[in-house]
Amino acid sequence: MGYKLAGFDVIGCNEIDHRMMYAYCKNHDPKFPFLEPIQEFKLRDDLPEELYNLDILDGSPPCSTFSMAGSREDAWGKLKHFREGQAEQVLDTLFFDFIDLAKKLQPKVVVAENVKGLLVGEAKDYVRRIREAFEDAGYYCQHWLLDGQNMGLPQRRERVFFVCLRKDLAAPFLYQASLFEELPLLKLEFNERVIPFGEVADYSGREATSKVVRTLWENREHGDTNQSDANQRMYGKVGNFNQAYVYSDRICPTLAGKESSLIHFDQPRYLGKSEVCCISSFPQDYDFAGQSPHYICGMSVPPIMMAQVAHQIYEQWLSKL
Repeated sequence: MGYKLAGFDVIGCNEIDHRMMYAYCKNHDPKFPFLEPIQEFKLRDDLPEELYNLDILDGSPPCSTFSMAGSREDAWGKLKHFREGQAEQVLDTLFFDFIDLAKKLQPKVVVAENVKGLLVGEAKDYVRRIREAFEDAGYYCQHWLLDGQNMGLPQRRERVFFVCLRKDLAAPFLYQASLFEELPLLKLEFNERVIPFGEVADYSGREATSKVVRTLWENREHGDTNQSDANQRMYGKVGNFNQAYVYSDRICPTLAGKESSLIHFDQPRYLGKSEVCCISSFPQDYDFAGQSPHYICGMSVPPIMMAQVAHQIYEQWLSKL
């Protein structure tokens, strides 16, 4: 959706989860949908010619092993079983499978999105390896930490974007980035007005009926960020920190993919479908194909964020090639 908003023609996709592929096809009807692991897709010798002539190849390899809320280091290098039912995979190697695909298809630009946790602690070594792998594939690679609230999104959502330009196209854009490194100049600076949640709130969500959640909500205090604050005051221990409060006069916190992850401070209600669509920049008539709107929106790159990045790539690079 983000690329379409920026004026691009999106021609295909590769996905392992049949339910996500079904929802994607219901809404976008891609010309070339490939429902299979990327490990198999990257080895195909029957790919259509159009895929070897792309302006942009975009990918967001699953990233829960790097998430600030995940198991992080303990999960690195291990097979992960998905609750959606797809095959077990080692998540932290999928990024390199994606780079293998980029090396094969040789698009002009490669874009990859991942979580903020990729820049924290020992995970930073993966960033170095990712950049080295893109270098080996024939690309200049740079990365930015961007926040959706500065890009027109009514939500605080920090994500890392890797943007890579093929080396044989980069000469007109190169500048001396440091004493030892030249890079193609790309400015990704966004200063859109911050949109407080009250501008999209309609209080249409389900009422919180859990005794624990309701008790903590009734004992909330102005300034609490999540229900763990009340839990700490009442019981002297951390608990329910995954239920974040949404204030009408502030930016909405990050949607985590579960209905219960966000709760109104003003009313004991979770966010409804229309509110979730608004804070995620999804259209109100999006067909979620029987899946949870909170899950799909929480796991997606918000379209307005992607549109902002894609527009700058076109204006600063592609339009000048």
